[in-house]
Amino acid sequence: MVLRILGSGCPKCQELAQNAQAAIDEAGIEASVEKVTDVDKIMDMGVAMTPAIAIDGEVKSVGKVLSADKIAEMLR
Repeated sequence: MVLRILGSGCPKCQELAQNAQAAIDEAGIEASVEKVTDVDKIMDMGVAMTPAIAIDGEVKSVGKVLSADKIAEMLR
């Protein structure tokens, strides 16, 4: 499983990436967190507002910093 954090690398994007890693650790699953900062790639995924998170290529949230618990729910 691959979680992609879409954003410029701003503090909110970094917080979302940390929460995603915490959710993976909490769920005890094998997954990785990738950061996508290329604006063209972000736009190609249909995202106009960051931060966003995509799980296995499917955008799950846009414009919010989700908690680790909320991300863990999505992973189940």
